[in-house]
Amino acid sequence: MSLNNIPSYHPGESMRHRITGFVLAWLILIGLGANLTQAAETKLSLLLDKIEATPGETVLAGIRLELKEGWHTYWRYGGDAAQPPRITWKLPPGITAGNIRWPLPVKEESSGLYSYAYHDDIVLLVPLTVGSDLKTGSIKLNADVFWLECKESCIPRNGTVSRTLKIGATDKSSPEASSLAAWNNKVPPPAVDLKFKADWSKSMADDERQLTIELAEKQGFYFKDFYPFENEDYEIGGKTTFEKAEGKSLSLTKTLLNWGETWPGKISGVAVLAKQTGENTRAYEISVTLGEGFETEKASTTLTIPASGNAAPEGAEATPVEESRGGWPLMLLFAFVGGFILNFMPCVLPVISLKILGFVHQSKEQPRRIFQLGLLYGVGVLFSFWILAGLVIGVQSAGNLANWGMQFQNPQFLVLMTLLVTLVALNFFGVFEITGGRLTSAASNAASRNGNMGAFFNGILATVLATPCTAPFLGTALGFAFTQPPAGILILFTAVAMGLAFPYILLSWNPTWLGILPKPGAWMERFKVFMGFPMIGTAIWLYTIARLHFGEKGDLWMGLLLVFVAMAAWVYGEFVQRGSSRKGLALGVSAACLLFAYGWILEKELNWRDPVGPVTTNAGNVSKGKNGILWQPWSEEAVATARAEGKVVLVDFTAKWCANCQINKKTSIEIDKVHQKLKSISGVTFKGDYTFYDSRITAQLQKFGRSGVPLVLVYAPGAEPPILLPELLTPGIVLEALEKASGKS
Repeated sequence: MSLNNIPSYHPGESMRHRITGFVLAWLILIGLGANLTQAAETKLSLLLDKIEATPGETVLAGIRLELKEGWHTYWRYGGDAAQPPRITWKLPPGITAGNIRWPLPVKEESSGLYSYAYHDDIVLLVPLTVGSDLKTGSIKLNADVFWLECKESCIPRNGTVSRTLKIGATDKSSPEASSLAAWNNKVPPPAVDLKFKADWSKSMADDERQLTIELAEKQGFYFKDFYPFENEDYEIGGKTTFEKAEGKSLSLTKTLLNWGETWPGKISGVAVLAKQTGENTRAYEISVTLGEGFETEKASTTLTIPASGNAAPEGAEATPVEESRGGWPLMLLFAFVGGFILNFMPCVLPVISLKILGFVHQSKEQPRRIFQLGLLYGVGVLFSFWILAGLVIGVQSAGNLANWGMQFQNPQFLVLMTLLVTLVALNFFGVFEITGGRLTSAASNAASRNGNMGAFFNGILATVLATPCTAPFLGTALGFAFTQPPAGILILFTAVAMGLAFPYILLSWNPTWLGILPKPGAWMERFKVFMGFPMIGTAIWLYTIARLHFGEKGDLWMGLLLVFVAMAAWVYGEFVQRGSSRKGLALGVSAACLLFAYGWILEKELNWRDPVGPVTTNAGNVSKGKNGILWQPWSEEAVATARAEGKVVLVDFTAKWCANCQINKKTSIEIDKVHQKLKSISGVTFKGDYTFYDSRITAQLQKFGRSGVPLVLVYAPGAEPPILLPELLTPGIVLEALEKASGKS
């Protein structure tokens, strides 16, 4: 019995072989078209200041990154678009690792974006404490290291280092001790004899202020700069404005972009001092309490929500979130209607093939049985949405921001979904059949179980494929849900699930409406094969997203993974299920393909449990759309700068896994009319790429009441709130928003 409980009508052997060859050829082309991997440009090693340590002492460890000429990596706060190195220690019991001590970096600027980098050779220092009750002997110290290796573009790298440390009766220094001591002197110490104070000096926008840090003059030195530490609630960046105030105090001004609920009351970072000649730079770690130059409570978030998903924006005037949402009754209605509309979105279209075949087969069943299968489909949808709600609640309880479609930023989920949808497509093509096993029970009972599980599985699959899409009404409802306590999240997700399952339950409740469907017959096998092509399309789409998580290896090894899994399915279907004198050998070959796919490809080559991450580009890179639109990398600072220069700004928060985003881009944004309009009003465009998790973009989604991407904003010059565009766009909506923002309407 196949996946959809459809009777098997086998066409000729030649047809099956042609289709099998087509699928395998497609998978092989993916693998052969991939790029070869590139060797790392960094030498990684672990240094210790002692070769022998006594219990209760501290050993200074150093992770050394020797970079080739012209390459760099980043400090603890990389800057506007960078990631710092990460160290994960694997230590024996009794050894504990302290915080990383970061030497002073070099501040760099590119296209108005700032970063803090290390060049050539850098050692990140970590104190290791030896437990007082640790027994003598030799122990192994291991560390997994992640870093970005950057030149014109950035390549994520992973490496593992290890050293042996002897625990004995005396401390013995290593040959590396003097080098580690020299690196330790480059770590900014805490400021003890310096007096700093900080206050807000100017409010520039709802979430942007200028911050002034003041230092009582230190003889012979001036306040050169402030390097902030990374913080999930705010970012300090931009140019540094320096001035010497009266009373021999020195102050500098920085821009602070805030996306937390309140403005920070304290900031931490490194104060950089220097001689007037620029030599003898000194740096100190400081933590400064902010004064009360402005109110400390953040202003209320405002946004515009159109009356419906296809309505054009009313204008630049924003209304408060609480007033526009209309309360729980309206949000529950939006959730239900949004879930219903999801059935017609491109993400869910492949599942329609499953349901159509299911309804055709069910048309000969008793009405009670048809209704039972419809309810089981609904239970599968409901179960899946409850799982999603639980994930959202868990993420928020951990202090993070959740979003709709966040599982599509998880590489393990993407790999499993790519494999699952590929296998479903192969099943549709007749490469193999999914059965309930060789059961001794009656055939009718087996069919009943398969039908139940098939209906339940279809509900789960519909939910999983629906999550990268949003629909009119749905974004508003889920944006509201993510601001609610756990019970509210569960209720609203249940409403979405009921909307998604509603049309199928309704058809199951009144089976007479199924009379328009043709009777079961040989046409079903052809239709099933035909409907396998949307599944192949979905598998290709998932593959293009999943491969991005594995760096330069992704293209080749993700393609080969699909090749070996498809080969295992074909061998199993052709020689085990359809009969062969060598079933044992065929089963062994199929299992070997799967073992190679898992053990060698997934675990060794892709390291799918902890992948290297995407190959990213340096901050400041500009991409060009098909119609000539220049996309700059989004940051709040860059948007504020453009608005201050009197420009209209369009911001597109998007993701490669978001089907609606790609449709909006092709039909309503990257088109000639919009490009010409942007040129006529001197508009600029920014892209916020959410393919991989970015806490800054998550904060923007929640700020504007959206559960996920797409989020498209149009800003007028100055400090007015932006125009919030609906999830589904038309050229007219985009053009009208640009017209309003330019003040020409």
